[in-house]
Amino acid sequence: MRGQVRRNAVSQHRIRKAIIPVAGLGTRFLPATKAVPKEMLTVVDKPVIQYVFDEARAAGIDHIVFVTGRNKAVIEDHFDMAFELEETLRERSKVEALAILEASRPGPGQTSFTRQQAPLGLGHAVWCAHDIIGREPFALLLPDVLIKAEKGCLAQMMEVYAERGGNVIAVEPVAEDKTDQYGVVRIGEGDERVFSVTGMVEKPKRGTAPSNLIITGRYLLQPEIFDLLETQGAGAGGEIQLTDAMLALMDRQPFTGLKFDGRTFDCGSKAGFLMANVAYALDRGDLGPEFRRELDAFLAE
Repeated sequence: MRGQVRRNAVSQHRIRKAIIPVAGLGTRFLPATKAVPKEMLTVVDKPVIQYVFDEARAAGIDHIVFVTGRNKAVIEDHFDMAFELEETLRERSKVEALAILEASRPGPGQTSFTRQQAPLGLGHAVWCAHDIIGREPFALLLPDVLIKAEKGCLAQMMEVYAERGGNVIAVEPVAEDKTDQYGVVRIGEGDERVFSVTGMVEKPKRGTAPSNLIITGRYLLQPEIFDLLETQGAGAGGEIQLTDAMLALMDRQPFTGLKFDGRTFDCGSKAGFLMANVAYALDRGDLGPEFRRELDAFLAE
């Protein structure tokens, strides 16, 4: 029955689909985002959204659902074939450039785009994809968050899911005096890296956080979350909060936290975005050595 959480056994089916919500306005980056979606701002030479898309594909995701808004059509164009450009590259024997384009492009039928017609919160954005996801477990990746890791964060989560099933969320430690800025988890049994999650608090008052582990922006969720989001009222900020739905689902299904290996860059902030550019540039074999020399010389002035 729609609107009610099914109480059958928790699915451990392979996760094939992912949601990437890209409907945000990007007001922190105005005027750059007046005409260009924030997800299309580049870290070195790739849009932020491409890094997140690549992380999902590397984890075995077959189909990605983008939840978009107005003025986001360029994201759909980015993941489409640019016929004239590619033909020109072939004619000019630009083999390397052509290979870059082909590697970044999904295959036919591997993406879907749906609209979030009003800014009603992350929970509402996730619910907008429910008909495309269906009754399958799915991944959710927030595009503002880049995670630089030898093995992608989502791939690490998939390994935990294969062992435990249920719902899996990525977490990372922050300083105690910063926990009031994030969603914080309460941890149960487990080890230093993988453990049960027994609660979540959104932006707790200083000194009241149940741990120093924050929710990072990567989730593996069971489809019953949609039933909760469908009937859920507005929460903090007048928006439909995903955290509220996860808390309700936690009463019925297990949640596992993974303290992943990797470094996070919050590309929703200017400082985080700039640091991502520096980190990814330094790591490039074709660019890193020269960039490091220029950076060292600049900092020495």
